[in-house]
Amino acid sequence: MDLAIADHLLTTTRSVRKRLDFDRPVAPEVIERCIEIATQAPTGSNTQGWHFLVITDPGMRAKVSAFYRQSFELYAAAGSGRAPEVAAPDPHVAQMGRVRDSAIYLAEHMHRAPVLIIPCIAGRVESAGTMAQAGFYGSILPAAWSLMLALRARGLGSAWTTLHLRYERDVAALLGIPENVTQAALLPVAYIKGNDLRPALRRPAWEVTSWNSWGLQRGDDMEPKSTDPSPDV
Repeated sequence: MDLAIADHLLTTTRSVRKRLDFDRPVAPEVIERCIEIATQAPTGSNTQGWHFLVITDPGMRAKVSAFYRQSFELYAAAGSGRAPEVAAPDPHVAQMGRVRDSAIYLAEHMHRAPVLIIPCIAGRVESAGTMAQAGFYGSILPAAWSLMLALRARGLGSAWTTLHLRYERDVAALLGIPENVTQAALLPVAYIKGNDLRPALRRPAWEVTSWNSWGLQRGDDMEPKSTDPSPDV
């Protein structure tokens, strides 16, 4: 495997908003092939309960996008996307400003995306415990991410969005999604305008990694501490 190509794909697949080419059509065969790839992702107990709802009809795209835009307006009004104030310039804060601007752009233009995809999975887990929810969403989110990777490899971009879920039941009624099926995301899909994408600004991996115990870095005391006070038998 060419690690350089694989690493580039993994580090440059992200939510694309302003650079989506809304005027370039996307062939159905491309979407179908990417979904075929996505269904090779892991699935809990091999249930394969996923379903991908592809929306290309302009009228349906407009109606689904209207739910998303309405939810985004509530989200933005609550200040959820506002970047925090800091005393000194912070590149992460500047990045959040750009993300906010692109999110506004997408909310206003999502209906123009030639393809919308809603990854779904059979079942509901609102009242289930942590283990059940982890296994449930762990059976659809990897497939949706594989779909985004497959799209990216073919020059298409997508954006991971979930705000339409505020109106999940309304969207389900509009699209005929059964009551026992859960929507996991809403992906606007289009070809990418301009040159290749770049890796995003991220915190270094060592800051978000612990070894053997929370907050313990590699090179610290790596011997796990026993919590059993009894002597060895």
